[in-house]
Amino acid sequence: QVQLVESGGGAVQGGGSLRLSCVASARSSFDAYAMGWIRQAPGKEREIVSAISWSGRDTFYADSVKGRFIISRDNAKNTVYLQMNSLKSEDTAVYYCAATWAHSDYAESHPSLYSYWGQGTQVTVSS
Repeated sequence: QVQLVESGGGAVQGGGSLRLSCVASARSSFDAYAMGWIRQAPGKEREIVSAISWSGRDTFYADSVKGRFIISRDNAKNTVYLQMNSLKSEDTAVYYCAATWAHSDYAESHPSLYSYWGQGTQVTVSS
């Protein structure tokens, strides 16, 4: 069982930045899990934004955020981060942190394969 708590969401003007954090509590070591950030906007399907392998060596970014968002993790702090720069109104969504057991050292890009989810944090970007 993994418990995930996100923080760092809020309201920002277009072009601004936010940094999301997700702290994990688990019986297993944090580095046993691949992590991801998945968002859902009203009326839209869930979309994986970014993912990172257990070691941090492999990362994935959706085309819509490449060059603007950076995912990272600190296994010593049981925390994964999402640095969001040059925010656009279309980035407005609830952002969820998610974890899945790491079977390899690759980032997991399929939202349906994540087993554990946080409660979500709202990001609102005004144009």
